[in-house]
Amino acid sequence: MPWIEATLRAQKVLARARTDGSLDVSGGRVEIRYRAGDTRVYRASAANLVVVAGARLLPDEACASETTPAPRRRVAPVPRVRKNSDPAGAEQAQWIVYTDGACSGNPGPAGAGMVVIAPQGKIYEGYEYLGSATNNVAEITGVLHAVLAVPRAAESVAVYTDSKYAIGVLSLGWKAKANAELVSRTRGALAGRNVRIVHVPGHAGIPMNERADELAREAIRRSASQPLPKL
Repeated sequence: MPWIEATLRAQKVLARARTDGSLDVSGGRVEIRYRAGDTRVYRASAANLVVVAGARLLPDEACASETTPAPRRRVAPVPRVRKNSDPAGAEQAQWIVYTDGACSGNPGPAGAGMVVIAPQGKIYEGYEYLGSATNNVAEITGVLHAVLAVPRAAESVAVYTDSKYAIGVLSLGWKAKANAELVSRTRGALAGRNVRIVHVPGHAGIPMNERADELAREAIRRSASQPLPKL
């Protein structure tokens, strides 16, 4: 069965398709892969997939034929804040967030970049210039400002970050040996909300993660901030 290029919440994926180019929907879901050759199997809601205009059918060999879903690593999160290492596991979240931090020297001029995707697909961007700070401060600040911008009534939020430090202190119960006040404030912003913090590899060509990095560096370049709107 062939594949076709589609977008899933603004991220390009390969989706199973019929020979006429339509999505191969089964039980309301479609098998997808995040890149050609990926052996991991994910199934996304057909309602969240949009076939790229002019996309051509790709042969079955474009992706490996493994049929077993990738195993998910389960962890013990702090109450009401969940972490999942599987990016597809969060695709059903109402709100999608990508954050990143950048630092020219560590410490040095630092910035945080945030991309927020609303339930209907509208994308909001922002960045924050932090002056002289560490990379860890920039990473945590990005998460804080992005979460504060999302409506508190949001049913679910998936926050993608490439910072294992941010994931550790915010959802794995790591003790904050530094930046205790910032970490405490961010934990407070997460408390009582259905937030899943997802690790995504940095500089791996994931569009929204790359965009968050660009925004963080833009903050440093401009020595200025462009806050996210209150959504």
